[in-house]
Amino acid sequence: MTTIIHSHGQDTHMSTDAAFWDKVAAKYAARKVGNPTAYEETLAETIAHLGANDRVLELGCGTGTTALKLAPHVKSMVASDISTEMIAIAEQKRQAEGAENVRFVAAGLAEAGADEGPFDTVLAFNLLHLVADLDEALATIHARIRPGGLFISKSGCIGEMNVLFRPLIRAMQLIGRAPYVRIMKKPELEAAIVGAGFVLEQSRCFTGAPESLYIVVRRP
Repeated sequence: MTTIIHSHGQDTHMSTDAAFWDKVAAKYAARKVGNPTAYEETLAETIAHLGANDRVLELGCGTGTTALKLAPHVKSMVASDISTEMIAIAEQKRQAEGAENVRFVAAGLAEAGADEGPFDTVLAFNLLHLVADLDEALATIHARIRPGGLFISKSGCIGEMNVLFRPLIRAMQLIGRAPYVRIMKKPELEAAIVGAGFVLEQSRCFTGAPESLYIVVRRP
């Protein structure tokens, strides 16, 4: 069953980005994975950190593909996204697959899982570079995890890419063709996550994706 949670404190970035992702949801769902090898490596590495009795929260789940692939390896999963259109598509997939241990919710980061935690593991794939206030986001994530639990993320570090991409991103944002994107490098992201009170367990890149950083940290 899909739960819709409306935020009364959304900032400009969040409301604008929610509208952007609503608009592109159908095309996003139809698009093939850009780097299948890196995606499969991400799944395999993440599954290795999950347990059959784990309660998991995924933030920024998009149209639910990854949540549904990981669900058989955990006890239960709440998967959230700010886009109601993305969540509607995810729910259609869930029903088609009969995945009873997954619940999709349309919610901002501040609301997702707030009344259901703490969780054993929180996941955020391709999300942190899209968050306007990274420190606030990481503090919220930290609060969602039980002591000893894990936070697993993979984020695009745009600062590692050719600088010519930056004005292109800005131009696309001005015409509504791109959401907010944080320009950061890998050491900056890693330092921010550790600075939020986590202990680093793993930091790596996957095949053919040098600009994306996969991080596993534990809440002490």
